[in-house]
Amino acid sequence: MITVLESIRLSTQYLNEKGIDSSRINAELLLADVLNCKRLDLYLLFDRPLSEPELKKYREYIRRRGKFEPLQYILGKVEFYGLKLMVTSAVLIPRPETEILVETIINQFSEQVEIAILDIGCGTGNISIALAKKIESVKIISTDISEDALDIANMNAKNNMVESKIEFINHDILKNNLDNFQQFDIIVSNPPYVSIDNFKSLQKEIIEFEPKAAVTDNNDGYTFYRIISEKAKNKLKPNGKLFFEIAEGQSDEVKKIMEKNNFLNIKAIKDYQSIDRVVYGGLK
Repeated sequence: MITVLESIRLSTQYLNEKGIDSSRINAELLLADVLNCKRLDLYLLFDRPLSEPELKKYREYIRRRGKFEPLQYILGKVEFYGLKLMVTSAVLIPRPETEILVETIINQFSEQVEIAILDIGCGTGNISIALAKKIESVKIISTDISEDALDIANMNAKNNMVESKIEFINHDILKNNLDNFQQFDIIVSNPPYVSIDNFKSLQKEIIEFEPKAAVTDNNDGYTFYRIISEKAKNKLKPNGKLFFEIAEGQSDEVKKIMEKNNFLNIKAIKDYQSIDRVVYGGLK
C-alpha cells in the first residue's frame, strides 16, 4: 500500500507539472481532509498506508485540483476571520483582504448600541457573519442576487450561530431601489470590481470556476460603486457610513464617486501589502 509520505510526494510532483502554485501545500491540505486530520499531523503519519477508499478519494481530489479547481471548492470550506464557512462554486471564495473591511467596521462601531447594517452582495455571508459574531447589538440585512448564494449564507449563519441577527434577502441593487428598506448605520459592500478587460488576465481558477457575476461588472469595474453610492445616501442614518472593499488602483476613482454623492471625510485603509483596500465615508 502507498504511504502518506509517498502520496504527498507523487501528488506534489503531479500538481507541479500541471502548473499549480504551492503544490506541496495543496497536496498536504487535500490529504489532511481525506484523513480528517490537521495538515501538520501528516508529519507524524508519514509511514501510515492509505486504505483503498482513502486513496481513491485523494486521487479524485488531486485530479480536480490538477484541472485548476480551487482548493476551497474541493474541500467545500474556507476559514474567514476565524470562522469556518461552507463554500461551493455558487459563491465567490472569501479572501483574507476582506478581513480588513470587517476589522475596519468593528473598530469603529463595536461599542455602539443597536447597530443596523446592510450588506450588499453578501455571497457566503462572510462579512455579515463576522460582524454579527463581533458586534453584540446588531441587526443585519444581507442581500444577494443569487438564491444559491443566499442558501449557502443562511447555512453559514446557522452553523456559526448568528442566524437570529441576520436576515437574508434576494435583491438586485442594479435594478431595484432600496425604498422598502429601513435606515442603516452602516452600508457595506465588497462588490464585483474587476473590469471586463482585467478579467481576462485573472488566474485560471477564478476565470473557469468562480461565479463571473461575483467577480466582474462586465464594464469598467466601477458600476456597483456608482449605483450603491447613489442609492445608499438616502438610506444612511445621521453619522452613518458607507464602506467598500476595492481593488488595487481604484481608490481615487471610488473616492470621487462617493464625493459626487455627498459623502465626505472619505478615508482609505491599506492592506498588508500597503495597497488601498477599503474606502469609507459619511454623509455631508
